[in-house]
Amino acid sequence: MREMISGVDATLPLTSIQPLEVVVSASVSRISFAMAVLAIAAAMTLLLGAIGLHGVVSYVVGQRTREIGVRMALGARGGEVARMVVQQDLLLTVAGVAIGLLGAAVLTRFLGALLYEVSPLDPVAFVVTSLTLLGVSFLASYLPARRASSVDPAIALRAE
Repeated sequence: MREMISGVDATLPLTSIQPLEVVVSASVSRISFAMAVLAIAAAMTLLLGAIGLHGVVSYVVGQRTREIGVRMALGARGGEVARMVVQQDLLLTVAGVAIGLLGAAVLTRFLGALLYEVSPLDPVAFVVTSLTLLGVSFLASYLPARRASSVDPAIALRAE
């Protein structure tokens, strides 16, 4: 390469000749590291959000123990009670996801320069994120709902 370039123009300075793949990987390595750190932060945020959501739903179900006991005493089946708790949680989650999607659609114009090979309003990213949040919400509410459906009505009615 040096001989070919010096044959064309001997005054060109040649300090470092590298394959294009090396140059591209070096220029993208900082961005790749930042994206890896961002992915780890996003995963931790999702985990903390799921733990928080589970805690809140457990607390709300605990506050409704008496109501759930009355429902069970009046003939509601455990599956119906569990479905009611999960359904109410998912309704709130859908509202939160809708508000979040609107906010994300507005704020993506500021983040457009940070995105690599993804458009700011990428429908796949929005759908996958929304479905992930709905799935996490379902899983976080399923355990308290299952626990609520197994409440003995007599014990629930005697509780506070």
